[in-house]
Amino acid sequence: MEFKHIPVLLNEVINGLDIKPGGVYVDCTIGGAGHSGEICKKLHNGKLIGFDKDSTAVKVASERLKNFNFVQIIHSDYKNASEILKELGENQLDGVLIDLGVSSYQIDTAERGFSFLHNGRLDMRMDKTSKLDAYQVVNFYPREKLLEILYKYGEEPNAKRIVDKILEARAQKQIETTFELKDIVESAFPKKLLYARGGVCKQTFQAIRIEVNGELSGLENCLKELIELLAPKGRMAVITFHSLEDRIVKNVFKDACTDCVCPPKTPICICGHKAICKSITKKPIVAGQEELKYNSRSSSAKLRIIEKL
Repeated sequence: MEFKHIPVLLNEVINGLDIKPGGVYVDCTIGGAGHSGEICKKLHNGKLIGFDKDSTAVKVASERLKNFNFVQIIHSDYKNASEILKELGENQLDGVLIDLGVSSYQIDTAERGFSFLHNGRLDMRMDKTSKLDAYQVVNFYPREKLLEILYKYGEEPNAKRIVDKILEARAQKQIETTFELKDIVESAFPKKLLYARGGVCKQTFQAIRIEVNGELSGLENCLKELIELLAPKGRMAVITFHSLEDRIVKNVFKDACTDCVCPPKTPICICGHKAICKSITKKPIVAGQEELKYNSRSSSAKLRIIEKL
């Protein structure tokens, strides 16, 4: 399958990064190079460094950006970016982009096992060299751990019944495919809810995917480390797709843009905290009606941008 991915909020990202022709920019999740391709068009004597833990994405992005001699693409989780950038001597960044979404290619490629809409082996690994996959989570995690991730990462109110159905099924045979898991999850709901909620599997699949890829672990520290590497007037843009990661981004950005973080009733500031950034987006930017028409997956996207003081 061709690596297709429509970059979300493309114009808003490019405008928000306020790209300098000679600047140094980092795309932490380069994917199919949708955003990076547009960034490169605005660079002349600058540099773009891209990261992705999906080896297929690294290969595709390298091919698509091969005509830009100022591009360096690294096969690594973006959470390693600050350490790698320091090793490269890049500690004055003019812009950082993190798109936390799963690419359309990953979702629509059945054998990657991400989606309940396509049948394939339970996998969900963004990094195909990782040892942990969805098959192991579903078949070998104890009840308490499954409940924890469905509540925490999926915010699934029906987690107990879903987990009980999973345990019943795997006691008979191991659960191997996305459609098998889909049927099991749906069996935990009354039939009248299967379509009324627009699909009851979304939160369970999201929770398992987050667990497999460790999507939330280390996100807060990564954001803080990359903010430290921004040059004065450098900007960071982050696109989130669900409330859990958006909450982390919102809180980190708020902390970076706030002078005092003392409790509200403290009469005078005793924390000594000083803002190091200013917010460019007072409220998160969301997709407009025109984008929603051709890219339904942009419906849950939120873009937040800050600028280093």
